[in-house]
Order: sequence, then structure tokens, then C-alpha cells
Amino acid sequence: MSRTSRLFELINVLRARRTPVTAQYLARELGVSQRSIYRDIETLRSLGAPLDGQAGIGYCLREGFFLPEFAFSSDELGALILGLGWVRQRADPALAQCSESALAKILSARKSASSISDEPPALVAAASASERVDPPQAALLRDAIRRQRKVAISYEDAHGSLSDRTIWPIAIVYFDDVRVLAAWCEHRSAFRHFRVDRLQVRTISDERYPGRRQSIVTRWRQQDRDWRSILTVSDAATHYPLTGALTPGAMSKER
Repeated sequence: MSRTSRLFELINVLRARRTPVTAQYLARELGVSQRSIYRDIETLRSLGAPLDGQAGIGYCLREGFFLPEFAFSSDELGALILGLGWVRQRADPALAQCSESALAKILSARKSASSISDEPPALVAAASASERVDPPQAALLRDAIRRQRKVAISYEDAHGSLSDRTIWPIAIVYFDDVRVLAAWCEHRSAFRHFRVDRLQVRTISDERYPGRRQSIVTRWRQQDRDWRSILTVSDAATHYPLTGALTPGAMSKER
């Protein structure tokens, strides 16, 4: 992370907190030394950031140095909290932490955030009936999707057969209790779906896959031009319908 990026991230961390936070906490969050945090604090102050606090006590942004209030209605805010709660309960640890950070930023950007955050939410995400936990490799796959990198995987299908593939990951589909990776498979020369809990990431290549991901996703979607078919990703006992994806013949699944 460049120093400029770190300064912006430091502002974001402080913005999400209403009480002072120590340099030790900030250093852990940003993955740098406390000495670097002290230098960054002084840099931000020299640039005009209204930072209160000192070493050994903690730091915070003075009230007023926050994003403008979002024009969310109560129902809109409730929908956001519900969605982020779903992610926090069901996603892998990295994505769950992102949901908590996003909610903190949304609430901190509202003038009445302190009163809202103390109120019991009207909408609550129910605990998942499944005991499955998203594997940490889901975070690796998201990063590969963002950076458009080829990924070498080992995959075990529903029959226990193992295969090695090189894929171009383009999207992760989140069902209630299973995650499915959509990707172009070099071995099959076709789009395929892989259950995330059945694959192992062997390596993430430095090589970008060709073309723009947006164009590849468009090709993936256009396999079913009328958007009326149902793609079924199966395991031994359960079917997971995905409306508006691709025809079963055009988009095969890896069981």
C-alpha cells in the first residue's frame, strides 16, 4: 500500500470510530508500525485534518469532518443494515469484516448516527440454518476476480473425482448456504460453475486473462438471451436455482 493510500485508509478508520483509538490499534489495522502511524498523524494534521488526541491516549477526528449526510430513508437504511447483517453472518471473515466497516461508515456519515446506532434494528438477518462457513479462499478468489488473474485450482466433484484446472474467475454467486464460482475453464474451453467449498486454490498467476472482465461477463450472460431459464447447481441432495443466468446446455456445471 502506498503512503497516500495509507493516509486515506487512516482517515477511513478514524471516521468509522466515534471514540479515540490508539496508535497500536491503528498500526494493527493498517499493517504498519506505530512509528509510521505517528508520522501519518502529523502529516494529516499538517494537511489540515482536525485530529484530536496524542500518543498514549488515542486519536479521533473532530465532529464535522465526516461525509455529508446520506439521504437514506428509515426503510432504506433498514434494508442496508439487513443486507450487511446477512453478509456478516454468512460470508468469509474478510468479507464479514468489510460489511461491519461499511455499516460503520454509513452510520458515521449521518448527523444522527449516534442515536440511530443505539436503536434496535427493525429488520434482522436470521442466523443461517447451515453450519457451513465460507472458506478463506473465497477472499483469494474475489481478489483474482478484481485483478482479472488466471487461477490454478484443484476441484473435487460430487462423485469424488479430482481434476486440476486453470480458470478465469468472473463472479461468485451467493446462495444461502453455498457459494458458486463462475469462470471460464481453459481445459473445457467453456464457462463452468464450481462450488467454492469443493475447490482448492493452488496458485494465482501474475498473468491477466485476456479481454475485459466486463466483456466476458456479458458473454456469460448472453448465452441465455431471453433471461428466462434456470441454472441448477447440484450436490447430492439439494438443488439451487439461479434465475436469469444461462441455459443448462450452454453453461455446464461442475458437480
